[in-house]
Amino acid sequence: MSVEYSGKGDPARSLALLWRTSEPTGRKGKPELSVERIVRAAIEVADAEGLQALSMRRVAERLGVGTMSLYTYVPGKPELFDLMLDTVYGETARPADVPGGWRGRLEQIARENWALYLRHPWLLQVAANRPVLGPKLTAKYDYELSAVDGIGLTDVEMDSVITLITGFVHGTARGAVEAAQAESMTGLSDEQWWAAHAPFLSRIADTARFPTASRVGQAAGEALNSAYSPEHAFEFGLQRVLDGIEALVKQRTGG
Repeated sequence: MSVEYSGKGDPARSLALLWRTSEPTGRKGKPELSVERIVRAAIEVADAEGLQALSMRRVAERLGVGTMSLYTYVPGKPELFDLMLDTVYGETARPADVPGGWRGRLEQIARENWALYLRHPWLLQVAANRPVLGPKLTAKYDYELSAVDGIGLTDVEMDSVITLITGFVHGTARGAVEAAQAESMTGLSDEQWWAAHAPFLSRIADTARFPTASRVGQAAGEALNSAYSPEHAFEFGLQRVLDGIEALVKQRTGG
């Protein structure tokens, strides 16, 4: 999976568009366009066809306009990409009251990020080390930090906890998306794939040579009805990550 980077466009233009410090206006006689319509069309292209299909020409086709008309509103694809990112990052729910204290708040954040990746799988191709500096991502980060504010952690630890949670979700979401795409990419469901391989596996399986792998693999396969369950990986892993954070909080507070 190729990686895309935000912030590749002109910083002044990108930030002006992200924060709407200047709003482009259309030309007379042209179909009604706006930055929002262009960004939404670009997101629809990426959702339906993948990030590799995204281009100014493809977005223009979806809107039924000429490609050059888009440049009145957005300087180019790099700036459009930044706008797309900031827009979808604004989709996560941010309720004021979440039961369960800081642990419940972090669980809610994890589930919102999980759902975001499943809605927009192309986000998994975006490098996280250069975040888009837009208002919606900034608001998302601020809200997520508030989940662990005042519980005894330092500011650096607060940032690290959010990075841990979102990094865990990113990894498990990648597995979920790859599992969902496997059938369409290979033409075989998991059941069909295992059925095709089972006769050969039974010949080479050596429980004496690989006793632990045989026992555990069989138990997991029967319990999950598959060799891998993205949902189980997310649910199990999330609770273990939260357990680790809880140990840190208790260490800091003497609890």
